[in-house]
Amino acid sequence: MDTNRLIESLMCFGLTRQEATIYLCLSQNGGLTGYECAKQTGISRSNAYTALAGLVDKGAAYTAEGTAVRYHMVDVKEFCSNKIRALEEKKEQIKASMPGPKEEVWGYLTVSGDTHIRDKVKNMISGAKERMYLSMNAEYVALFEKELAKAIKENKKAVILTDRPLEHLEALTYLTEDKKTQIGVITDSAYVLTGEFGRGEASACLYTGQPNFVRVFKDSMRNEIKLIQLLKGEK
Repeated sequence: MDTNRLIESLMCFGLTRQEATIYLCLSQNGGLTGYECAKQTGISRSNAYTALAGLVDKGAAYTAEGTAVRYHMVDVKEFCSNKIRALEEKKEQIKASMPGPKEEVWGYLTVSGDTHIRDKVKNMISGAKERMYLSMNAEYVALFEKELAKAIKENKKAVILTDRPLEHLEALTYLTEDKKTQIGVITDSAYVLTGEFGRGEASACLYTGQPNFVRVFKDSMRNEIKLIQLLKGEK
């Protein structure tokens, strides 16, 4: 991973860009004073000291007193684990405090961009109670391999319509034509996501739990499976 991507990844854990830059500097050089951090990174002294104070406040650095205060990074595994643990605790607090939802009246929601679509599919697979059906090219199936493997291990049924054999998944697989950017997911005969994926921010999928749409989409996928079986001469 290059330096810019590493800095952006550290920023996902609550660090500013300057804090992440100095955190990397401490990782490479060990304990440093604020003056040394500024000199190594090219960040102004005032901004370097502000960033170092931020690192200490966020649990990413320790201070060591001496003739001059020196800063030492907290081990990255420890720092990240602490952040994840704190977020998990916050998640439970939020779940417990959120007001109860009104009865859901299902409409049709649009999920835009590859990142959000990928997250939605992963959550659908992880949240499925009994079964899931996926229709997409094998390169996209690979993005959800971890979640699918876990679901299959938990004895949830996984059926996949795709263009190539899947070597690492013990799922019921039907080989079909190249679906290009089209994807479809059904979980527990209750939720559907369908649309385009693989076009970056231009990707968009429809997500719904509307019973009539789910039934129509499920019937369409079932008919596709029947056609594949007939073409193979299967019963």
